[in-house]
Amino acid sequence: MNAAQPAARSSVLESFGARGSVAEELLEYNRNVFDAQAFERAPPLPLADEAHLEAWREYVADAGGRGVLDALRERLVQLRFPIAAGVSQSTEYLAATRRGELPSNGAGLELERPELLRLSIHETPAGSIPVLIVPSRADFERLVQAFVHRNEPKLVPPSMGACIVSGLNNWSRVAAYRRRWESGGGDPASWQAEFQRLIPHKDRYQDRFIVLSTGYYSAVEPEALGLSPEEWLERSLVVRRDHECTHYFTLRVLGAMRNNLLDELIADYVGLVAAFGAYSPRAAMLFLGIGTGERESGRIHNYRGQPPLSDEAFEVLRRMVCAAVENLAALNQAAPERLREPARVAATILALARRNLEQLAAPGGGPPLSEILA
Repeated sequence: MNAAQPAARSSVLESFGARGSVAEELLEYNRNVFDAQAFERAPPLPLADEAHLEAWREYVADAGGRGVLDALRERLVQLRFPIAAGVSQSTEYLAATRRGELPSNGAGLELERPELLRLSIHETPAGSIPVLIVPSRADFERLVQAFVHRNEPKLVPPSMGACIVSGLNNWSRVAAYRRRWESGGGDPASWQAEFQRLIPHKDRYQDRFIVLSTGYYSAVEPEALGLSPEEWLERSLVVRRDHECTHYFTLRVLGAMRNNLLDELIADYVGLVAAFGAYSPRAAMLFLGIGTGERESGRIHNYRGQPPLSDEAFEVLRRMVCAAVENLAALNQAAPERLREPARVAATILALARRNLEQLAAPGGGPPLSEILA
């Protein structure tokens, strides 16, 4: 089935009970947005590190000496402001985030347990990426609000335990660029002209990193998985990390990263195999909050789309996700050990990402094993 064949997709949707406007909603929601040509011209893996990794390796070394929060506060201006309603529109905040002008005073972002923060560089098939681990749930929410919501006190869903911060302007890197430029003979009086030439080259001043909490993945209790709290916390961190690294992979290799259930199914698949050595359909559905004991606050509700799917379309989508999970379990059972190898992980992501949700949910769905295990 080709992802571009609407008739075949509509047939699958009809088999799940979607017709008329409901089918139209789901055809749009399930549209595969990954760069089709990228599958054919994917470069050799692992990819080279992005430009900001050079600076972040310095941050990691610095954090080892004086603490993560102090090391990052010096470089990332968002950490020099509190979480407060309206702060993102204040004169000082706009000057700091848009022009790199640091605030004259203020305590900055306050955390409950800053001494617990851990900063490292994690290697992935898509290149290395900085990972900030935040054991305190309250601190995790504050950092997400700072980096994602511009220091505004927006709600962070309890089921959210990680995020990729992407496209963050790092004024410390701009300042470092300016120092190199001036030491190379650049005229300080001409800096504004040089800065305008720098702006199109976002890789020279925009950063990307992962923020991870250490709580139970998707707020699933250890008893539901038959694990001790300690074991589940340890495995949760692996699931969460590899889940986010899968999003990073699709962004760098395939040009997109979305809050969409196709993306989430793929990322949870990779995370589960990394943490448990196999894909458990029961665990996958618990993580999304579907199936037996369905949770109203389950993660699946975070991916309803914009504009949100109608109730009827969302119910069809839920049934399709259940079917896709069972198909992914069948794929894993065929060759669980080989699918854990790093090269096979990348191949699995590519093979699954070529599909749309209709294909993964259809009877016998999922990619041919030959594509992954060849």
